[in-house]
Amino acid sequence: MEKTPNPNALYSNRSITSMTNIKPTLKNKKIEVGDFTYFSDDDFESHVTHHYDFIGDKLVIGKFCQIAKGVEFIMNGANHQMNAVSTFPFYIFDGWTQEAPSLDKMPLKGDTRVGNDVWIGQNVTVMPGVHIGDGAMIGANSTVASDIEAYSIVAGNPAKLIRMRFDEVLINLMAQLKWWEKPIYEINRLIPLLTDNDLEKVKVSIKKYLEQEKQK
Repeated sequence: MEKTPNPNALYSNRSITSMTNIKPTLKNKKIEVGDFTYFSDDDFESHVTHHYDFIGDKLVIGKFCQIAKGVEFIMNGANHQMNAVSTFPFYIFDGWTQEAPSLDKMPLKGDTRVGNDVWIGQNVTVMPGVHIGDGAMIGANSTVASDIEAYSIVAGNPAKLIRMRFDEVLINLMAQLKWWEKPIYEINRLIPLLTDNDLEKVKVSIKKYLEQEKQK
């Protein structure tokens, strides 16, 4: 009997225990990760730092993302007050008289969001409040300090655009396809299309598929 992929299993392949599905490991309610997104290590939450309840920011990651070993998500709690002459956080240490500044005086960047089918290379650092679009690829050892477009390839410190993965036509088609939202049996049917490197053929196939979907 053919096995069905299980998004709630710790390992998608029990013979490769160096890669863990993140979703079934989560305890922090302010971290949301979609089905089949994996981490090439364990204890993903220990790689989400400065994530304090009183700030209230979230880390939201989509489905089918591939996150390499050593990736770190730095959240808004790492930010210090920058609109005064000193950045030293006296208020968190014993014996100093400064009261904690209100959150509106802090340089908070909001939630950190990662789209679907994003590949994040080894030892990447993602800074607070960054939004990474669907299908983006981030080179190893990069620091992501600003938003990343869908289907772009970026690298460096700070990460800069290397090139777009596809032309505008295919990117628009992929935005319509949203294959990660489909049921498992349908994704299995789409795998030949998703893994075909003849991109002109892929464009034709996606257009045909989308037309068929409209007619249902």
